[in-house]
Order: sequence, then structure tokens, then C-alpha cells
Amino acid sequence: MLTPEQLVAANKAGLDALVELTRKSFEGIEKLVELNLRMVRVTLGDGAVQARALMTASDAASLASAQAGLVQPAAEKAGAYSRELCEIAVSTQREVNRLVEAQLAAAQQRILAMVDTAVKNAPADPADSAEVVRTAVTAASSAMEIVQKAAREAVDHTGAQVEAIMSPQHDERPARRRAAAA
Repeated sequence: MLTPEQLVAANKAGLDALVELTRKSFEGIEKLVELNLRMVRVTLGDGAVQARALMTASDAASLASAQAGLVQPAAEKAGAYSRELCEIAVSTQREVNRLVEAQLAAAQQRILAMVDTAVKNAPADPADSAEVVRTAVTAASSAMEIVQKAAREAVDHTGAQVEAIMSPQHDERPARRRAAAA
């Protein structure tokens, strides 16, 4: 049924999709590596500053004050790191989903084209069997669209939840600490 040209085209499309998916995955990994390297640099720099501040403390009160002043910035940096980490993960997942959806849509079109070609080349009156095949492909496509929509909504919902959790407005602890200190 398939011509060599169709097989070559299908293989090329699959390879192109795999290359694009791999590229997007590596972009996400690169972003994670950059984030981690940036965090290591900041942590090393902060560690040196903190060590100096602690070593220059002249008494117990100034030592306690220096230690207390280190906690808040560290917590804020950890929160910022977590937010950026989640943003990278969610955006990479969205890109992967987009690529998979595009590949599935293209595969559906190829299947429909193959069905049409098979119907045209079939002997006698294949209209009934061709319609059954088309209906089955359409039903499978509809089911796949529902699954894709659910996956897309899940990724969007997860991303929205992560953004809500990681937003500064969500974190009430600093406000409580300020209120308790006043």
C-alpha cells in the first residue's frame, strides 16, 4: 500500500519530530544548568559575605543580630530559585506537549491520506469499507483530541497552581513575622 516515497517521508517526519523534541528537552536542561550555576555563584558569594559578618561580630548580641539578618535573604533566594525552577519545568512541559500534539495531528493526516489512497486503489466497490475506516480514524482522532486537551489543561492547571503557590502574595510568613516584630 505504501510507496517507498511515502515511507521515506514518514520516516523523515518522525526523525524531524524527534530532533525537535530532543532540542526542546535540551533547552530545558540548559536553563536548569544555568539556574543552578547562577545559584551556586550567589551562594558562594553570600557565604563569603556571611562568614565575614559573623567573624567581625564583637559580642554575642552582634553575632545573634548578624545570624538573624542572614535568614531572611536566604529564604527569599530559595523561594526565587523554586519559582524559577517551576517556571522552567512548566514551560518545557508545555513545549513538549505542543510538539507531541503537532506530531499526532500530522500522523492523523498521514493515516487519512493512506486510507484515501488505499480506497482509490482497492478493487470493486470499497466505499462501505472505506467509510468504516474513515469513521474509525475520525473516532480515534476525536479521542486523541480529548486526551490532548486534558493533558494540556493539566499542565496549565499545574503551572497556575505553582505560580500561585510561589507568588510573593501567597507567602504570608514574612507579613506575620513583621506583625509579630511590631
